[in-house]
Amino acid sequence: MKKIFLCFLAMLLLCKIEAQDSTAVIQPDTAVPLKLKFFEPAPKLHPWRFGLMTGGLVAGYTATSIGLAQAWYSDYDKSRLHSFNDWYGWRQHDKFGHLMTAYFESKWVGDLYYWSGVPKNKARWIGFAGGMLFQATVELMDGFSEAWGFSWGDMAFNTLGSGIYLGQELLWKEQRIYFKLSTHRPKYSTAPIQALNSAETSSLKERADELYGSSFAELFFKEYNGQTIWASVNIASFLPEKPKWLPAWVNLAFGYGIENVFGAERNKWYNETLSVFEAPDNLRRHSQIFFSLDVDFERIPTKSKALKTLFKVLNVFKVPFPAMEFNTLGQVKFRPFYF
Repeated sequence: MKKIFLCFLAMLLLCKIEAQDSTAVIQPDTAVPLKLKFFEPAPKLHPWRFGLMTGGLVAGYTATSIGLAQAWYSDYDKSRLHSFNDWYGWRQHDKFGHLMTAYFESKWVGDLYYWSGVPKNKARWIGFAGGMLFQATVELMDGFSEAWGFSWGDMAFNTLGSGIYLGQELLWKEQRIYFKLSTHRPKYSTAPIQALNSAETSSLKERADELYGSSFAELFFKEYNGQTIWASVNIASFLPEKPKWLPAWVNLAFGYGIENVFGAERNKWYNETLSVFEAPDNLRRHSQIFFSLDVDFERIPTKSKALKTLFKVLNVFKVPFPAMEFNTLGQVKFRPFYF
């Protein structure tokens, strides 16, 4: 889920580029320049926007790739390109994170090029290719790192995420299903846990801080026990005729989350002194399926192009609503307010 930050970088780039755009479009039949508003898509190919957009994305892609190589991989030995099977890690939660990240990377790249005047159909395919390129780069970095490896499972979900964006565009000419994120910070116990092979102690709080971090930013891209990835489905868009009582922006949401996970495949870990710890038996790792309502911000009526751009950002996040939880422990829970 740390890769989701690429999405936010892309959106920040969009906002910056649009805020700087003060060029004019020349009307074909007259010499009078017509000002193009900041957030308004160009009616035809806009060379200034297209060039700045492409240059900005290339520069951002290059800088991000270099930054990731330094921040994530510089402390580990390099190796030949190799793959590894991480399907059973994190109860597949990270795979849905890949799907959501690739989905939004493709959507935003497609929207950026449509904004620069690229015809809609071509912009869709550019968006698909952009999402695949960003994610494949990270997977190749994993593949050349001794500590990780190229994951075919990750690539499958990357392709699925970008493909869902493109498929909806080609089939419906719109996005009826969004993939969204909600997250909260679980309360971890500070009770001491005795090591299995020494006198050292630790706690679930210490283990969670080590795995998932403790900062506000890390809450959004590392806190697996608190994250839910949602498929948010717009109801009205699937009906032949929308009922008058049903707002066009109301969605049904289906979420996937995990809980009590303190290691990739099992709840046992060791520290730098090789003391081995294990989570209490009563904290069983499990998966969760949620059903809830949501809001499709991009379907809220507004004439403001600036608000429409803001709504694109907000549509990354699931709106808090009551939810029903069904988990692999056989439990059914009602959550009166879930995020």
